[in-house]
Amino acid sequence: MIYLKHFGLEKAPFSLTADPRFYIDFIPHKEALQVITTALSLGEGILKITGEVGTGKTLLCNKLQQEISEQYLICNIDNPYLTAHELRCALADKIGVQKENFDDQFLLTGLIKTRLLTLLDQGKKVLVLVDEAQALPDSTLEALRLFSNLETESQKLLQVVLFAQPELDVRLAETKLRQLRQRITFSYQLRALSEKEIEHYITQRLKQAGYRGALLFNRKVCRKISQASRGIPRLINVLCHKILMISYGQQHYQITSKLVHQAIKDTEDAYPVQKLKYWWVVLCSFVLLNAVLLLWWKGLL
Repeated sequence: MIYLKHFGLEKAPFSLTADPRFYIDFIPHKEALQVITTALSLGEGILKITGEVGTGKTLLCNKLQQEISEQYLICNIDNPYLTAHELRCALADKIGVQKENFDDQFLLTGLIKTRLLTLLDQGKKVLVLVDEAQALPDSTLEALRLFSNLETESQKLLQVVLFAQPELDVRLAETKLRQLRQRITFSYQLRALSEKEIEHYITQRLKQAGYRGALLFNRKVCRKISQASRGIPRLINVLCHKILMISYGQQHYQITSKLVHQAIKDTEDAYPVQKLKYWWVVLCSFVLLNAVLLLWWKGLL
């Protein structure tokens, strides 16, 4: 990254990759992790985490894998366009079913159940993590539901966590998916970050990237980034990355409002931050002064 040396950074602080090393324990992400880990420990079958585009679902998924990888055999489904049979094949491959049996989907389902029982006897739990679940075909969602039904008398043979945009909730409201909806026992909706959280987020990302200098993004700058990004982490990253690039290009070491406005203007999904015009300040002051004088004249002050 061209500006790393300029700001004394060891790595890019605002990369769009979902690197769990940059995970920050904010309330929404912390609560989501607690919901997932608690529900998994209780043996629940299907869990759901939803959030708008860019709110950190994939990062949360990666962080979850990092924390529970020793407790679970994880099957990560990151292709949301898998057919039901392709899903079966992906799961079968992960848990160790022989590939020569993949062509017969009816036989494959039985082999998956047998293998899951074997893994359970060996003390191994299986967890399916599905990213971008809102894009899965209905038949694939139904296949997931049927897999979640596989159980012994006392516990599930596998558990599922769906990470999705709010569009999944719209689909689940449909009658044809009501059986899946009823199987989702725990869910959590990620929210956007507050202005205070954004200020902390930016500072922490810089620190994790090796920055040790004076404060780069002051409160005024963070407020503008908050307004433009609507608190969405991905947009915050995009804006901060562009701000650092522009600052480097102009050989500045201090982040100013002008640089922020340039980055916002160059980012399609960012909300424009309106600059407070001088004449508007004068007008407001004039109206306020007249109101005070009127009250004074009427003897109310």
